[in-house]
Amino acid sequence: MKFIRNRLLGYGVDDALVDPLAFVILIAVITLLCIIANFITKQVIIRFITHIVKKHNIKWGNILLERKVLRRLSHFVPAIIIYSFAASFPTYRKAIETLALTYMMIVAFSVINRLLSVFNDIYQTYEISKTKPIKGYIQVAKIVIVIVGAILVIANLMGESPVILLSGIGALSAVFMLVFKDSLLGLVAGVQLSATEMVRMGDWIEVPNYGANGDIIDISLNTVAVRNFDKTVTMIPSYALISNSFINWRGMQESGGRRIKRALYIDTSSIKFCTEAMIEHYKQIHLLSDYIINREHEIEEYNVSNKIDRSNLVNGRAMTNIGVFRAYIGEYLQHHPGIHQEMTLMVRQLAPDENGLPIEIYAFANSTQWAIYEAVQADIFDHLFAVAGEFDLRVFQNPAGSDVKALGNVMKSE
Repeated sequence: MKFIRNRLLGYGVDDALVDPLAFVILIAVITLLCIIANFITKQVIIRFITHIVKKHNIKWGNILLERKVLRRLSHFVPAIIIYSFAASFPTYRKAIETLALTYMMIVAFSVINRLLSVFNDIYQTYEISKTKPIKGYIQVAKIVIVIVGAILVIANLMGESPVILLSGIGALSAVFMLVFKDSLLGLVAGVQLSATEMVRMGDWIEVPNYGANGDIIDISLNTVAVRNFDKTVTMIPSYALISNSFINWRGMQESGGRRIKRALYIDTSSIKFCTEAMIEHYKQIHLLSDYIINREHEIEEYNVSNKIDRSNLVNGRAMTNIGVFRAYIGEYLQHHPGIHQEMTLMVRQLAPDENGLPIEIYAFANSTQWAIYEAVQADIFDHLFAVAGEFDLRVFQNPAGSDVKALGNVMKSE
């Protein structure tokens, strides 16, 4: 300021105008220096660093650039220049230094927040991030930094020690508990979810209470994001996965097999004992020939040893078409290329109801991929529906409109 004032006096400027004019010129010089410094930082230094990072494809460097950490750091340069020239304005020195320092503190905390995001991005490039996500912890750290930063900034503006402000936070703890209730619940839930590995990134979960059924795409402090199979996204509170029940299909995906549990309903009026002609017909079925021969021999031995009178079909043991059909389904599944032979495989008869006799298939497809699993399941039941008639069995179906119409035509013809 003194230098500029002396130069203006040397140029013959009136004494009354020297001080105001010197003040304006100094401000203009500082502004110009800030603009030039900012230009050099962003257009020269940062561009040079960006060129080096992209040329050598430095992974961490690319993440820093994407998060604009260097651009945020460049804001320090104008603040430092202004702070350095504060002594040139004795009257406003304290205010200028306080404001410049406050701005630098805000920039510093902003940079720390961005660096935390960078750390999370880098962590997600490793496989461990799928089983141990840290996004929730990063968000907690950001909240702490914001609170600490706000306290320090306010203390700096007030010219007081931060300890004085911190001492008052205890009285506001109840308010903080209320404001950050979801965050605290989410933090506790996040620790539990992570420690017990209840969910991981990419897990297929089903949460009926929230209408969620799909893959986890994000685990944050407060929410778990699920991309449903219809491509919609459901946001579930983290603590809801702790307090409510949900299904995680990870076990199925890791096992390599997906369960098939579906019943075929047989009309009970079509169930009967096998005649000689039926048995001979079944012997011609490739998958049943050995079974029929062995079963026939076993039944014959039992009836002879127990002196059973077979003149009545009710006496002794005999094959039924439903029993042979169950045996055929079992053999069919054991030879099906889409069934996992190392997992549970059975064909069981459930309690009959108004829809007939359920013959349930309980087996596992050897693929967990949805499309393949559905194709295998459909292929099995396509065949069973078509082949049931070969065993003189009828698949139960409630009367349809065509059935009623056909019955009406018969009654008319009579």
